[in-house]
Amino acid sequence: MTTGAVPLPLDVPELSIGTVAEGLVRRTILPSGVRVLTEHVPGSRSATIGYWIGAGSRDELGAVDGLPSRHGSTHFLEHLLFKGTPSRTALDIAISFDSVGGEHNAVTSKEYTCYYAKVRDADLPMAVSVLSDMVTSSLLDPIEFENERGVILEELAMAEDDGGDLVGEKIFEAVLAGHPLGRPVGGTPDAIRAVTRDAVWQHYAAGYRPNDLIVSAAGAVDHDELVCAVEASLRLSSWDLDTPAAPRPRRSTTAWTPGEIAPVTVVRKPTEQASVMVGMPGIVAGDDRRTTMAVLNSVFGGGMSSRLFQEVREKRGLAYSVYSYAASYSDAGVFMMAAGCTPGRESTVTELMLAELRRLADDGITADELDRAHGQLSGSAALALEDSDTRMSRLGRAELTLGEFVDLDESVRRLNAVSRDDVQRLARELADGPMGIAAVGPVDADAFSPAVTV
Repeated sequence: MTTGAVPLPLDVPELSIGTVAEGLVRRTILPSGVRVLTEHVPGSRSATIGYWIGAGSRDELGAVDGLPSRHGSTHFLEHLLFKGTPSRTALDIAISFDSVGGEHNAVTSKEYTCYYAKVRDADLPMAVSVLSDMVTSSLLDPIEFENERGVILEELAMAEDDGGDLVGEKIFEAVLAGHPLGRPVGGTPDAIRAVTRDAVWQHYAAGYRPNDLIVSAAGAVDHDELVCAVEASLRLSSWDLDTPAAPRPRRSTTAWTPGEIAPVTVVRKPTEQASVMVGMPGIVAGDDRRTTMAVLNSVFGGGMSSRLFQEVREKRGLAYSVYSYAASYSDAGVFMMAAGCTPGRESTVTELMLAELRRLADDGITADELDRAHGQLSGSAALALEDSDTRMSRLGRAELTLGEFVDLDESVRRLNAVSRDDVQRLARELADGPMGIAAVGPVDADAFSPAVTV
């Protein structure tokens, strides 16, 4: 049995990881570069499977050398891959899963796209067949393309009406200004209106190849059977599986140096609440301090006992929703604190959030807070693994981003190794660095005093 973090080198075609308290994890790299990872969970009667492509919104090329911009292509593909292949209509795809009580969907992010399904163990071969067909052989039908353009614009309009969603996009644009990660995952309305089918097809052809694909599955799954099923289903497509290829290299982890951050970004809207976020550069996904960041976030704004929740909501009643979170990518990261409040209170709430961050940096956390964070994070990690969806995602992200598999025991060990000094050092780095404020609602930029925009 293996404990600790297990590397996932791209030049080792077969790996088997037997953990102390969990199921068997295996990985096979096919000669074409396709990677298949499984985690067999004893006693499970269902399985979750995901087809991961390491292409997200950050990979969309802009207009260059006379070629049209591909911005918005990732979101388009998330929709269009469900709209039919030479052998299946959109209705066929939907019926395949509905008729067995399965779930299927997709998620688009800044660095990857995942098409996934959850089915009974007996229906896993069907899920492999359908997902393989979708990922490799989408028609990107011109009529469906224009239909989905309208659907995506409606989706973006819905998000535009949500102050919390909109302020999140604005703070990302501010903190990651000049980096492709700063662009909205779903594209802007202007980008969606302008992108052509040819541009989306070019994005599809460039990022959806055998050595780009990772298939991960967890639950009632037999590894060898799944590998055979994946390879057989892919051979029915136009993909070349006979030409040997190495898996696509993982992204560079060299940290990006942030530029100047706009102090205040305001979008005036006649909403009932003002949505406010304070954002600053965080840490990259591979940073050894990512567990420290998790502890810091737990104490600061990660739950009902957190400092932000207690200070802003419980003691003062200034907001219903107040929290913090961290997002990490291969070469950049962000740390955010957010609140929704009555217009006119946005400056006070922002001052309080900044004051709490400064207090965390100056005074650190208590021993009780550290113990609560350890308990919250280790408990939530254990509970999450009761779900095959989480196990499937853990495999996919480990292979795609980190290049190592970390079991629950190792995760808990890393959590317990985080000290109060570790948290305070990271808090100082955040508090002393550049930051910006974004607000959406009936708010003016001058509502934020110079003391707030430190």
